[in-house]
Amino acid sequence: MTQKASDLFIACLEEEGVEYIFGVPGEENLDFLDSLSRSKKIKLILTRHEQGAGFMAATYGRHTGKAGVCLATLGPGATNLVTAGAYATLGGMPMMMITGQKPIKKSKQGRFQILDVVAMMGPITKYTHQMAASDNIPSRVREAFRLAEEEKPGAVHIELPEDIADEQTDALPIKRSVSRRPSADPKAVRAAVEALENAKSPVLVIGAGANRTMTGRMLLQFIEKTGIPFLTTQLGKGVIDERHPKFLGCAALSAGDFVHRAVEASDCIVNVGHDVIEKPPFFMKPGGAQVIHISSKTAEVDPVYFPGIEVIGDIANAIWQMKEDIVPSGSWNCGHMLDYRKAEVEHTASLSGDTRFPIFPPHAVQQVRDVMPDDGIICLDNGVYKIWFARGYTAHRPNTVLLDNALATMGAGLPSAMMSAMVYPDRKVMAICGDGGFMMNSQEMETAVRLGLNITVLILRDDSYGMIRWKQANMGFADWGLTYGNPDFVKYADSYGANGHRVESSAHLTELLKYCRDTPGVHLIDCPVDYSENDRILNAQIKELSAAL
Repeated sequence: MTQKASDLFIACLEEEGVEYIFGVPGEENLDFLDSLSRSKKIKLILTRHEQGAGFMAATYGRHTGKAGVCLATLGPGATNLVTAGAYATLGGMPMMMITGQKPIKKSKQGRFQILDVVAMMGPITKYTHQMAASDNIPSRVREAFRLAEEEKPGAVHIELPEDIADEQTDALPIKRSVSRRPSADPKAVRAAVEALENAKSPVLVIGAGANRTMTGRMLLQFIEKTGIPFLTTQLGKGVIDERHPKFLGCAALSAGDFVHRAVEASDCIVNVGHDVIEKPPFFMKPGGAQVIHISSKTAEVDPVYFPGIEVIGDIANAIWQMKEDIVPSGSWNCGHMLDYRKAEVEHTASLSGDTRFPIFPPHAVQQVRDVMPDDGIICLDNGVYKIWFARGYTAHRPNTVLLDNALATMGAGLPSAMMSAMVYPDRKVMAICGDGGFMMNSQEMETAVRLGLNITVLILRDDSYGMIRWKQANMGFADWGLTYGNPDFVKYADSYGANGHRVESSAHLTELLKYCRDTPGVHLIDCPVDYSENDRILNAQIKELSAAL
């Protein structure tokens, strides 16, 4: 029995367990859209821009481990997915992008809107393919999902031309296969354990690749058995509850912070899930500390990263093997590392109590932490506030602090929060955005309202591109070219049918955060913020205090 190729494509997506397709369809997707309209398993989420659709699909992948799916037409629709594709690939989030195309066998429109989308997607995806025969749809869809979801996860792309979508075919979907990740070589595990047992001051660094199911549990068991302290990168936040007494902090800055002093005091660093897409949490040098690389992939060597021991395979299993083998050493001396953490906590507390208005960033971080439950999810856009939250917001559970320290794109905070609220409708979700990043995809407020989501959008407003303005000042340049005007955010939110609020004092911020947390619907909080002391606190003061210890 034959069926239309677009019907087959939808059947293949259903076989993969797809729940949602996010996107902005165009003329070239109409066969696909018609087939999707008859699916009883997949829901179309119509967004206001392809980039928002891509960010939502990527965030679905991050939360679930299954590839999120987004849809766009040819030409400008496809180009609008590029940033989201790069975001997913660099950030290790499984995602499939589907784009349309003019007929490839016979076209009467010349080169109108035609780009080589497959070639364009090549550098930012793990796999990209133009469907040229409907019979190949099942194998290409299965292969795309396999590659998107295996380590390291990332984006894939399939182009479905109009004439292929309209073909008749008797092909059938291919069922998902059961796969098992390879275990680490026992000899490599033994070498890593021997290095740790012979060390004097070992430390664990938890990175992006460790932010996977089961890895946190295995790492916690390892830390409980050995007592070795740990720190995280920005993308490793929350893998282990950061209230743990062995937690040393998050490497939110490149160097010079309290946490970097703790790393410098170590003679054996276990780097778990290191990914070069993040800024290095420490810098290696010849003759320095022994570095053990534990990951699903071999180390990408560069001038500041050249580990001596590599344990390659499923990370959770590798940590379990090490835990079973290791004998904790009574000669380990890690107390001085924890002194740096104590000093950082005291320093952060001294800042978070500053109730000035406009709001001081460390105070905003503490306010948000105080109102969010253990399983609450914050989704950060990109700006200088991301550093404050990475350093000062204590993550209690995995994937409760969604930030992008890979592509580090602006505009992802709101769509990420929307997706988080869809995946976890019973949990509290907050998008935290600068005014610049929020406005890049602010139109998705309409989508959030239409979907009936419960989210809070906290806008930290300084009427400028604050991160670059801070860097501009750091480099000794004049303050120029980075300020702008903003709409009245309260009226802007109200115009979408959301609920707009404006912060008038520190106490008022606390009140608004609690009200929005407990009141259903889409809320936007316009919060003026004072970044005037970024340089003094994030540079000079931190380095002086940590160096004095």
